[in-house]
Amino acid sequence: MKRLVSSRGVIFLSDSKFFNLGYKYREHSSFCNRTSDSDGKACSFEVTEEDVEKDKGSKSVVDAVCHVLMSGPWGPMLENALSKLDEKPQQELVIGVLKKLKDAPLAMNYFRWAEKKSSKVSLEAYNLLLGIMASSKNFDHVEQILEEMSLGGFEPSNYSSIELVTSCVKDQMLAEAFNLIQMMRKLSFRPAFSAYTTLIGALAKVRESDLALTLFRQMQELGYEVNVHLFTTLIRVFAREGRLGMALSLLDEMKKDFFDADIVLYNVCIDCFGKLGKVDMAWKFFHEIKVHGLVPDNVTYTSMIGALCKVNRLAEAVELFEQMEVNGIVPCNYAYSTMIMGYCSAEKFDEAYQLLEQQKQKGCSPNVATYNGILTCLGRKGRVDEVFRIFEKMKKDVIPNLKTYNILIAMLCREGKLEDAFTIRDAMEVAGLYPNTLTLNIMVDQLCKGRKLDEAQSIFNGMDQWGCAPNIVTFCSLIDGLGRNGRVDDAYLLFERMLDSSVVPNAFVYTSLIRNFFKSGRKEDGHKIYEDMVHRGYSPDLTLLNTYMDCVLKAGEIEKGRALFEEIKARGLVPDVWSYSILIRGLVNAGRASETHELFCAMKEQCFVLDICAYNAIIDGYCKSGKVNEAYQLLEEMKVEGHVPTIVTYGSVIDGLAKIDRLDEAYMLFEEAKSSGIDFNVVVYGSLIYGFGKAGRIDYVYRLMEELIDKGLTPKLYIWNCLLDSLVKAEEISEALICFQWMKDEKCSPNTITYSILISGLCRIQKFRKAFMLWQEMRKQGLDPNVITYSTMISGLAKAGNIEVAYQLFEKLKLGGDVPDSAACNALVQGLSNANRAIDAYMIFEETLLNGHNLYAKTSMVLLNALRKAECLEQAEVVGAVLEETANSQHASRSL
Repeated sequence: MKRLVSSRGVIFLSDSKFFNLGYKYREHSSFCNRTSDSDGKACSFEVTEEDVEKDKGSKSVVDAVCHVLMSGPWGPMLENALSKLDEKPQQELVIGVLKKLKDAPLAMNYFRWAEKKSSKVSLEAYNLLLGIMASSKNFDHVEQILEEMSLGGFEPSNYSSIELVTSCVKDQMLAEAFNLIQMMRKLSFRPAFSAYTTLIGALAKVRESDLALTLFRQMQELGYEVNVHLFTTLIRVFAREGRLGMALSLLDEMKKDFFDADIVLYNVCIDCFGKLGKVDMAWKFFHEIKVHGLVPDNVTYTSMIGALCKVNRLAEAVELFEQMEVNGIVPCNYAYSTMIMGYCSAEKFDEAYQLLEQQKQKGCSPNVATYNGILTCLGRKGRVDEVFRIFEKMKKDVIPNLKTYNILIAMLCREGKLEDAFTIRDAMEVAGLYPNTLTLNIMVDQLCKGRKLDEAQSIFNGMDQWGCAPNIVTFCSLIDGLGRNGRVDDAYLLFERMLDSSVVPNAFVYTSLIRNFFKSGRKEDGHKIYEDMVHRGYSPDLTLLNTYMDCVLKAGEIEKGRALFEEIKARGLVPDVWSYSILIRGLVNAGRASETHELFCAMKEQCFVLDICAYNAIIDGYCKSGKVNEAYQLLEEMKVEGHVPTIVTYGSVIDGLAKIDRLDEAYMLFEEAKSSGIDFNVVVYGSLIYGFGKAGRIDYVYRLMEELIDKGLTPKLYIWNCLLDSLVKAEEISEALICFQWMKDEKCSPNTITYSILISGLCRIQKFRKAFMLWQEMRKQGLDPNVITYSTMISGLAKAGNIEVAYQLFEKLKLGGDVPDSAACNALVQGLSNANRAIDAYMIFEETLLNGHNLYAKTSMVLLNALRKAECLEQAEVVGAVLEETANSQHASRSL
C-alpha cells in the first residue's frame, strides 16, 4: 500500500521515486489555505519563494537526494529524478549530500552531475570527494580530481591529504601512498606535515629507507621543520639495514642543524649499532650521553649489555650491569633476561642460574620469556638432561606456555629423540595446552634439518589428526628439506600439492626450488621455476633474485647473471651487499676479475657496510686482476673496521703476492696470519711453494713442505710437482729423486707431469739410462707419456747415441697425431746424421720445417755434411739454401 511520507519541504510516495517540488509546494499551499483549526479559524500559513529556497538547502532536501541516489544504479532515469528534485543544485546542497555519501563511484557520479548542472565546484566539495575516496579506499579518480583542483586554483586541505595517505598506510598500500604524495608535489601542492610523517614512519617499519629519505628531503625543501623524532626514525632504519655510513651522515646533519639528540635517539643508535656488532660505535654513543647531560636509562644499559654479549665481551657486560644499581637504576626484567642470555650464550650456565636467583631475591620475578631463553640456549648446546631439570624448576616459578613446549619438542627432534618429542606433545594436553600448527611446524622443520625426511613427511601427512592444516611454513620446511637432500622431484610434487591447496607459494618456496634444482645440476628446471613464478604474477624479492643470480653465475652463465643484477634495479629493488658480493665472486671465478673494480666503487658510493664475505670477494677479485696493492689496502681496512680476516682473505692476498714475485711480503703476511691464529690449508702452502720454487729459493720450498707435513696436512700432487720442478730447474737432480721417493712414501701417486719433470732433468745432465728407467716405470704404472715426455726422451736418447729407440719413439708419437717439440727434432736430426742415416734425417728435417719448428744452424750443418757424404746432392742443395736463408735472417736481425 502506498504510504505518504511528508516532511518540511519534501513529499513523495514510498513506492514512487519523487514528486515534483513545485507540485509539492502548490499542494501544501492550497492545503493550508482551505483547512481550519479546531476553533474553526482558517490557517493563514503561506509558503513564500524565500521559504522554498531555504528548504532546498535544508536537511530534508539532502535526505531526498540521498534517497534518490540510493534507489538504483546510476543512469538517465536517476539523473532525471535528481533534476526534478533540483534543476540547478546549489553548492550547499552538493556539500550536504557528499557529507552523507560513502560510496566513491556514486559520489563521483553525483559530483559530476552537479558540476554539469550548476557549472560550479567548491573547494569543500572537492575535499569531501577526496575524503570519500580515502575512507572507501577507492583511488581510481584521485589523480583526475587533483589535476582538476590544480587547474581550478584549488589545493587539497591538510585533512584530505592526511586522510588519503593514512588510508593507504592502514591497508599497507605504501607504494600507492608514496606515489600519491609525489603526484601532489608534481601539481605544486603542499602535502600536510602529518601526511609525510605518517608515511615515513610506515616506510621505516618495512625498511624502505631510500623512499623514507626521499620524503624527508621533500619536507626540508618545503620548509617544514623536521624534528629529532624524524631523524631518529631514519637513523634507525638505515642502521638496521647495515648502511651505517648513511645513518652516521644523518646524525651529523642533525647535529649541524643544532638539534640536540635525546635519550631515545641515543638508545636507538646503541641498539642498532650494537646488533650489527659495531660495539665500539655503541660505546661511543653510550659515553656521549653523559657528556650531553643526559641520564642513561634501563633501555640504554640493556641495549649496551646486549651489544657486548653479542660479541662475547662478557666481562664488560657484567661490569656495566653492576654499574646500573650503583647509579641508582634498578634493572628491569628485560635487563636481567639480557644478562642471563649473555651468560648462556657464553656457556656460563652456573653464572646465569646465580643471576636468576639474584633476580628473585630483588623481588623482580623472572618471567616465562627468561626461562624460555635459558631452555633455548641449553637446547642448542644439546644439554637435554639439564633442559628438563630447568624445566621442572621453571614450573615452580611460572607456568610454561606453548612456546616452552615448542622449545622442548624442537630440541628433542633435533637430537633425533622423536618418541620423547611425542611424549612432550602429549604432556601439553595434560597442561591444558594443545599442539597447534606452530608445534607441528617445529617438528617438521627440525626433522628436516636432522635429515629425517620420512618422519617429517609422516607428521605432515598426519596433521589433520590434530585438527591442524599445513600452512605456508609447513610446506616451506618440507619442500626445502627434501630439496636440500637431493629429493628435488619429491619437493616439486609437494609444491604442486601446495598449488592445488589454498596455500599461496611465497618467495622462500620459489627460492628453495630454484637453488636446489641448480644444486642438483638441473639448471633448466631451475630456470623454469623462475619463469613459472613470473608467469603466475609473483614479484620476486631481493633474496630470491640474489639466490637465482648466485646459482646462474655458479653455473657459468655470466651474462645471464649480469642481466639478473640489472633486473633487481629494474624491479625497483636496491641491490644490497650480498648482491654485489655475488656478482663480484661470479666474475672473479669466470676469470673476469678486472670488471669488479667498478662494482666495488658503486658499493662505496652507496655507503654499504661490507661484511666478511664482501671483503673476501673484492680482495680476491683485486688479486686475480693483478691489483695486489689495492687488495692489501682492503685487508688493512678490514682490520680497522673491526673485521677479523679469515683464511680466505689471507690466502687471496698471499697468492696474489706470490704470483707477482713479491715473495718476502707474502711470507711476512703468512707468518703474521699464523701468529693471529689462522690455521692455513694446503692451498695457501701450495701458493707459496710454487712461488718460491719458481724463483729457485729451494730453502723456503723445503721449509714450507716440512711445515705442511708436520701439521698433518697432505700435500696435493701439484705441490709435489712444484717441489720437484724447482729442484730440477736448480739442477738438484739427486735431491729431486730423493723427494720423488719421499712423495711415494707419503702415498702420493706420481702422474705423467711428475715423470716428465724428472725425465727432463735427468736428460739435461745426460743421465739417459736413469731417464729411460723412469720412462719404463711410468709405462708400468699405466701412465701415458705426453708430448713433453716423448720429446724429452727422444732428445735424450738421440744425444746419447741410442738413435734406433729415439727414432721408434718419434714414429710412435706421430702415429698418435702428435709432433715432438723443436729440441727433440733437432736432436734426432743430428743423431741420425751422425749415424750415417742422412735420408732419414732429411725426412725429419722436412717435417720439422712443415710443422713450423726452428732448426738450429748446427743441425743444418751436421745434416748438410751427412748428405754430401752420402752423395745426396739434391737434398744437400735444399739444406744449404735453408742454411743460407737462416744466416741472412740472423745477419739482418743483428743489423737492425
